[in-house]
Amino acid sequence: MNLKTINNVYFIGIGGIGMSALARYFIANGKQVAGYDKTVSDITKALEDLGIDIHFNDGITEIASKFLNKEDTLVVYTPAIPNSHSELTYFRNNDFKVLKRSAVLGEITKQTKCLAVAGTHGKTTTTSILGHLLNFCNEPVTAFLGGISENYNSNLILNGTEVTVVEADEFDRSFLTLSPDLACITSMDADHLDIYGDASELIKSFKDFSECIKTNGKLFVKNGLPLEGITYGVEDDSDYSAQNVRILNGSYLFDVQTPNGLYKDFEFNLPGRHNLSNAIIALAMAVDYGCSHNQLAKGLASYKGVKRRFTYQIRTDDFVFIDDYAHHPEEISAVYQAVREMYTNKKVLVIFQPHLYSRTKDFVDGFAESLSNFDEVLLLDIYPARELPIEGVTSKWLLEKIENPCKKLISKSELIDEIKLSSAQIILTLGAGDIGEEVKHIKEAFSLAN
Repeated sequence: MNLKTINNVYFIGIGGIGMSALARYFIANGKQVAGYDKTVSDITKALEDLGIDIHFNDGITEIASKFLNKEDTLVVYTPAIPNSHSELTYFRNNDFKVLKRSAVLGEITKQTKCLAVAGTHGKTTTTSILGHLLNFCNEPVTAFLGGISENYNSNLILNGTEVTVVEADEFDRSFLTLSPDLACITSMDADHLDIYGDASELIKSFKDFSECIKTNGKLFVKNGLPLEGITYGVEDDSDYSAQNVRILNGSYLFDVQTPNGLYKDFEFNLPGRHNLSNAIIALAMAVDYGCSHNQLAKGLASYKGVKRRFTYQIRTDDFVFIDDYAHHPEEISAVYQAVREMYTNKKVLVIFQPHLYSRTKDFVDGFAESLSNFDEVLLLDIYPARELPIEGVTSKWLLEKIENPCKKLISKSELIDEIKLSSAQIILTLGAGDIGEEVKHIKEAFSLAN
């Protein structure tokens, strides 16, 4: 498909983080954009501020007539939209050009030098670091992010169209539509087993993704993964590795060992070894792309992070409130490691909202083990997203498995009162559901007290 010949782009599920980045991209490139979403959100409000018409009732009568011209309209949908959706059904039955979000992203990247970031954890942070570094080095880059960058207050970095930086999403095998020049794989832990069935199929999909790399392209892999490629790591013998790592005032200072020698004096302001690992692979890809040492060091020091990725909401000497998207046992453990590294002897309360019945069922023992590390645990009900309940799979079931005497199942309405009852100095909210909507209420309640 030649996207240049399309004038109108209509999105079904426009409020999704990946969909909204594409909407921003098309409107920046002069297309007419409109869409549907189920609920009003900060994302949909921001898109409406750009002049995008959005409606929230599923119905063809809601759609402006120009988007019903099949010769001039591309319809983009997210896999989160059910096949029974009436608008999606209409466009399919009337022979419109209808593509998944991932297929559209694939079309965009085919005509560019593409740098793709894959992995079950770390994609969004790594992609945002890499996009920021290339933009800081004034490269002609468009970066599609799976989160809102703190540097740009957007999920799209737009500084040209010759280079694309993208998240290569393993969900629904979406990343197999991409054709990257440089790609990395950060992790291959079991996840999305509702799609893959078992971990071996997930691993196979990452191997299939590695074969999507263009001829003469390069694959970077975290040291220890069962794939051949250029390796990276932290304080190890990888091709690219952080060395001489130390912490000063809550920031990492380190050097980078590369195949061409040692690059010195980097500063990185996100806590956690997992985030430091994300920074190393972003630096490795930017170095291979051709960015200079000095510019990369300045760019990394100026990186502010992604919203809901270890985001400080309150940060005082006596009280810290951090919000994070962690929704897998490995991610929760990584957050715990980061908190303990930065706040060694302080009491930590975690508030966790499980995401998906299937994920809770598949990893219940892992969730219990990772959550048991915290001093106190408050558990919310499972956020269902696209799923129907599974018999016996509940937050109460998970709570019973957590080995911690200070644990409790609560509702959102009880959150603030329960936090006030705690003597914890560090408060964490974790999860990929709608727990993020509670963050502003918690911040308001405790900003006044601190």
